[in-house]
Amino acid sequence: MKIVIDAMGGDHAPKSNVEGACEAAKMWKDIEIILVGDEAQIRPLMQDAPSNITVVHTPDRIEADDEPVKAVRRKKGASMVMAGRMVREGEADCMISAGNTGALMTTGLLVVGRMEGVERPALAPMLPTMDGKGVLALDLGANMDAKPEHLLQYAIMGSIYREKMHGMSKPRVGLLNVGTEAMKGNELTKEVFPLLEKANIHFVGNVEARDVLESNCDILVCDGFVGNVMLKSFEGTAGSLFSVLKKEFTRNIMTKLAAAVLMPGLKRLKKMMDYKEHGGAPLLGLQGLVIKAHGSSDKRAVLNAIRQARTALEHQLIATISSEIAGNNSGK
Repeated sequence: MKIVIDAMGGDHAPKSNVEGACEAAKMWKDIEIILVGDEAQIRPLMQDAPSNITVVHTPDRIEADDEPVKAVRRKKGASMVMAGRMVREGEADCMISAGNTGALMTTGLLVVGRMEGVERPALAPMLPTMDGKGVLALDLGANMDAKPEHLLQYAIMGSIYREKMHGMSKPRVGLLNVGTEAMKGNELTKEVFPLLEKANIHFVGNVEARDVLESNCDILVCDGFVGNVMLKSFEGTAGSLFSVLKKEFTRNIMTKLAAAVLMPGLKRLKKMMDYKEHGGAPLLGLQGLVIKAHGSSDKRAVLNAIRQARTALEHQLIATISSEIAGNNSGK
């Protein structure tokens, strides 16, 4: 299994990418990791690197503030674009990047290419839930607009992902909406509701945003605009909550003593809400496996993204999704 990593993508690149990749290469001898980026910066970080990790040199990179489409088209030698090209040409089975999200989506579409039968690939991160199982949410930002048939494909791809990656039998699919009643929502949700009811999935109906963290579904389907707003709201709330708790628990000696007692539980809560534990967000609907790691990924997050890629490759995720989409289209 060959996994190519955009070594220059992310806030802590190339250090976190190289360290995470080296740790993964030592842990799993059945994978080959290819780091694409500036060799002069990468090599010094590869102390005692195992033989199943190699470097492909390129001095170019896509910056965080680059305009995605222009950057992908003009920077043909950028580490992210080269990684995508390796997946397209069969030199690698998967690519991982913590770089510019828009540029990675563009690389997925223009370089790797869409899966036949899929109109819009979806960004599908795992959101934490109170029971620790998480909910796969898609689309959370790959496409700002969507049609009913796009959301139907998201539901099918999400169901396959949870079956293959997490061993779930008949994962529950929910439609993000403003109410649980069948006819609630805008034109998009009203039109897609009956399509989801008829599909070969376990559809449980509409789900409100306030209930998402309570694990009332395993796959949450929505358009990219609404999904991204929800995601940013969750991230902001979690960040503010922990900031307030830190301030309150350091107010005086009594609160510091209370903090000492509660610390184990608070650490478990923080770990449960930590994106680093979930690896990355796959871009589902492409011809090859593309995983978006968080921009602030440290070596642990990169390691978990590689773990995620390895599991997906073992279970032939892309081939299974392609087969299911083809079967669904032929049955129309």
